[in-house]
Amino acid sequence: MTDTREVICRPHPSRGLWFVLGLGAAGAILAALRMAYRGGLPDPWACGGLLAASVGFGCLYWTTALVSADAYGLHSRTLLRRWSRPWHDVADLRVYMQYSRDGYDFRRVSVLLRDGRTRRLPLPWSTAVHHRPDFDAQLDALRALHRRYGAPQSSHVPVISYRAAGRGSAGWLVLCVLLLAGAGLAAWSVPSAGAEQRAWQSAVPCTTETAEHGDCLTTLPAVIARTEVGTVKGRSRLYFADGRPLERLSISREGVQGFQPGDSVELTLWRGQVREITGERHVWREHFTGAGDVAVTAAACALAAGCPGARVLLRLRGRRLPDDEVLPSAGPFTGALAGTALWLLPLCYLHPTTLLTSPVAITWAAAGSLATLGLLAWAWRATRARTPGEATAGAAEAAQEPSGEVFLAARFLEHTDYNPHGFGTHIVLGDGPPAVTPHPGPDRFAAKRIPVERLTVKDVRRARGGDGDGVPRSWHIAEVDDAGRPVRLAAAPADLNRIIRELDGAGNHRDTVKSGR
Repeated sequence: MTDTREVICRPHPSRGLWFVLGLGAAGAILAALRMAYRGGLPDPWACGGLLAASVGFGCLYWTTALVSADAYGLHSRTLLRRWSRPWHDVADLRVYMQYSRDGYDFRRVSVLLRDGRTRRLPLPWSTAVHHRPDFDAQLDALRALHRRYGAPQSSHVPVISYRAAGRGSAGWLVLCVLLLAGAGLAAWSVPSAGAEQRAWQSAVPCTTETAEHGDCLTTLPAVIARTEVGTVKGRSRLYFADGRPLERLSISREGVQGFQPGDSVELTLWRGQVREITGERHVWREHFTGAGDVAVTAAACALAAGCPGARVLLRLRGRRLPDDEVLPSAGPFTGALAGTALWLLPLCYLHPTTLLTSPVAITWAAAGSLATLGLLAWAWRATRARTPGEATAGAAEAAQEPSGEVFLAARFLEHTDYNPHGFGTHIVLGDGPPAVTPHPGPDRFAAKRIPVERLTVKDVRRARGGDGDGVPRSWHIAEVDDAGRPVRLAAAPADLNRIIRELDGAGNHRDTVKSGR
């Protein structure tokens, strides 16, 4: 790859893609003919043709894309736009990874410019494992040209996954704003919901003087002609004999099931609508959304907005980290929000309109706020990005470690003779040589000994996007040289430090035994 002087990336259309392109062209012709025949008015055939034409245009956009690189820079061409940058303006070439619903990751090349802006190239890209070798080969060729004619920022290939610090947070921010807007709208409607519920509860039967206002209760007799029980999501209806006082009424499915054809009932009307149906065996009442229900909805929306808000906060907090480093999980903040919900939701339901006037509500809110502040402080501390230096264990920590055999959650990320096909999930230490096991103990069944005599730890770093989703966010990665082959060992910081000490100690002991011989 170092002798490459030019790289050209072209798409490889399949037969199915050519069929879609032909279908799009036929759809465009059909839509044009139908609209010309009808004087510009679309019909179902023209709409179908336009839909096929739009799909075909999207495929045409992809098939005409071209990305090339030479000694002068990086060039991209699509159907609608051309883009070119010299190598001295390119800071790095990275992998931008997105995940699809079917479990595959969609990889594209992202260009980081010197001014901090990024741009994703249309090619190369990969959507499945069997496409990965071609994508990696083309990316290696592009990076080789960049190393020859430019100055890359990183020696490794940065992978910007959804967990990485360099991922944008605009989507989470929009979701947070929308949830907060919903919470504000629900909170604004709390007084009106409470007033309507109180008016219904205090309503009295109509008299001659109050009948015109509509806030009183009017009772009308009726006979049920037949019932119609809908599906779970469908409508259920009551039909009345002779269409009096109305032909039919839609109520809940459970309410309809309580009545039978021929039942004599009384309809209670309030503000022009049927609010209650009273029969000999069953009574149906319309559910009124009270102030407590609306207040709980507002509080729930506000708490839900805290989840995307926590992700935005973590990305702002990690803005100084390398773009491909994995950010800590937002789980602690989610736990703090769940703890807040335990006291906030009951408070909003029981005191929806007296939060600032009731002494009980004020005391409740003050105590709950203190608890929430404590939880948020804990979450802030738990989500700090710990560097490998912060997790270094000293002699005092080593003295407190339990003796005997211990199984630590750790895994080698590469396929090796002591970790075939990545089967290992734990490393066992003590009472024998260090070994990789596919289980957490308690015995060494199926364990494979780690050849510590050929392992050398080169560096310890935080997890990156290229390490995969199987590595928890809080783990660290040890880059190990295995007789000239680089391998990665992942574990929690404290466990990783202990494993490294055991590997170094076992290796030194073996060297001493060899020299003594």
